Amino acid sequence: MSSAPQNSPVLETARRAREAAAVLAPLPRTARDGALLAMADALEARTAEIVEANAEDVAKARAAGTAESIIDRLTLNPERVAAIAADVRHVVGLPDPVGEVLRGSTLPNGLELRQIRVPLGVVGIIYEARPNVTVDAAALCLKSGNAVLLRGSSSAYASNTALVAVLRDAVVEAGLPADAVQLVPGESRDSVTELMTARGLVDVLIPRGGASLIRTVVEGSTVPVIETGTGNCHVYVDRAADLDMAVDILVNAKAQRPSVCNAAETVLVHRDIADEFLPRALKALADAGVTVHGDETWQEASPEVVPATDEDWATEYLSYDIAAAVVPDLDAAVAHIRRWTSGHTEAVVTRDTAAARRFVSLVDSTAVMVNASTRFTDGGQFGFGAEIGISTQKLHARGPMGLPELTSTKYVVTGDGHIRD
Repeated sequence: MSSAPQNSPVLETARRAREAAAVLAPLPRTARDGALLAMADALEARTAEIVEANAEDVAKARAAGTAESIIDRLTLNPERVAAIAADVRHVVGLPDPVGEVLRGSTLPNGLELRQIRVPLGVVGIIYEARPNVTVDAAALCLKSGNAVLLRGSSSAYASNTALVAVLRDAVVEAGLPADAVQLVPGESRDSVTELMTARGLVDVLIPRGGASLIRTVVEGSTVPVIETGTGNCHVYVDRAADLDMAVDILVNAKAQRPSVCNAAETVLVHRDIADEFLPRALKALADAGVTVHGDETWQEASPEVVPATDEDWATEYLSYDIAAAVVPDLDAAVAHIRRWTSGHTEAVVTRDTAAARRFVSLVDSTAVMVNASTRFTDGGQFGFGAEIGISTQKLHARGPMGLPELTSTKYVVTGDGHIRD
């Protein structure tokens, strides 16, 4: 249990969430979907209220000198609110994971055995500046029968407060308990610590954000954590690669949207094709506005290349920067990846089927792309409809986490007066 005072507002919020979770668990899909539709309608009806609250956060962020890229993530306008509402309606149409039978059989003694999906219970989400996550997380948790505790950053506190008020009113209107969706009280780190140590009240925590946030939650939590990882992703261009394809994949993986976790941060090139590939890659990357931090071979190919250090190999840039090295062979590329990867996504570009198979078998990351951009590691792109995050751990959930990953299982055993000898 938590070491926080038992009358702590955070723990009281968690207790109410636990009571709400018990109500949600047996509800039919129609009840949960009805609440989601009510949430979408309410977001649209109360857009002005939401945008007004968001303007307060944006003004504070600008006054504090926050980077415009962060302010853009923070900002809500009527078009973005409408898009968020549309996303909630999309969740309604996704398959319901609750009650799905994963396996079943009749045992030799006549007992009927079924393993079925059930909600996790109370899910805590700790996340940074994007207020759209508030609604996304609430919708996905409610769809999968879970109560949700939302702890966004203080920079979005007014926005999140307004959004959660709208969602709670909609949930009540649909006949569900308001405490199925709650904002964790407090803006200080103490409230985060109390949430992380509310073992017995919170079933699982999911951190979403940068490396520092994720590390803090993983290392400091007594509540089980599903670790969503940073993305130090690699692209390896093999000697049997189609070079036109390799250039296209590299530029897309790095520059299509560099601030996300599935963007490439390092490119590795087989030495047999370096003389031909590097000039083409350097031009394409320069045209895309990307700065290359390269080893000696890359530096020899262009005076614009910044000398790379071990810090570059370890860095998730989230910017128009990429680390680059030439390697003697596929095994050397794999060794580099295994040393420096965060376990998110790696890609190989090759026309050699045996080389592709070897790369896939040796690389131990959440997703491995063959002749495709790292940018495809995404719940929507995988056809899951939505995701709560991308897990880089190996227990319970790995990779893009859709609705099934927000459930656990239980066994239901049905007999006819069976007793064990």
